[in-house]
Amino acid sequence: MGCHGLAAITAITVQDTAVMEEVHSISPELLDDQARCLLEDMPVQAIKVGGLYSAECASAVAQIAADYSQVPLVLHLGHRTPLPADAAAQDDADDLLAATLELVLPQADVVVVEHARLAQWLSDGTLEIGEATSAAHAMVGAGAKWVLALGSPLRPGHAVNLLVGPEGTTTNWPWQAPPDRSSDSGGLLATTLAACLAQGMEVPAAVEKSLALADAAVAASFLPGMGRRIADRRVP
Repeated sequence: MGCHGLAAITAITVQDTAVMEEVHSISPELLDDQARCLLEDMPVQAIKVGGLYSAECASAVAQIAADYSQVPLVLHLGHRTPLPADAAAQDDADDLLAATLELVLPQADVVVVEHARLAQWLSDGTLEIGEATSAAHAMVGAGAKWVLALGSPLRPGHAVNLLVGPEGTTTNWPWQAPPDRSSDSGGLLATTLAACLAQGMEVPAAVEKSLALADAAVAASFLPGMGRRIADRRVP
């Protein structure tokens, strides 16, 4: 993609291709220190936010994004996490989602999220659609500049990748169900999108290119272990 990637770790995990067994969130202070160390050292052109595992880390990311508001930010809401083991873990997960939607989402230039997650948040009351025409439009109303909802139903038996932008403008591209046992390709798509934005592409063109590259990588996915298929990132 013509970019040099930098990382600020948000968590240490125990996982394989089948399941994420444990997550140990990094302290918000350490996350903040590492991100700012990189941002003050090099001219970062785009930021992609993926897995956040505590409300405190979401708050730290939101403050960093506010301080570097001139840098495009892509927020991916779709990482795999272990199911809450008890009521306390469920409360932590609820607090994390609330902090992400309230603090990080309004800082995002583009939010990448599966329609299935939006539908779940609508059904449990986490996301209120109000007068918006869709859940993606509601997220734009909540502050995101653009929302890319993957697998949005267009009509019975037909789904699209729906991009909603300023003033409710919409664009869509065909969506194809991934092969069985595929890993989440949203993270790959969001990272590719961040690389396109870093090179100065406008959002609709960056989304179109990123979807094509991610689809090609998923189509060439392979099965290295006993769990999910992995997208082949080497596809040109």
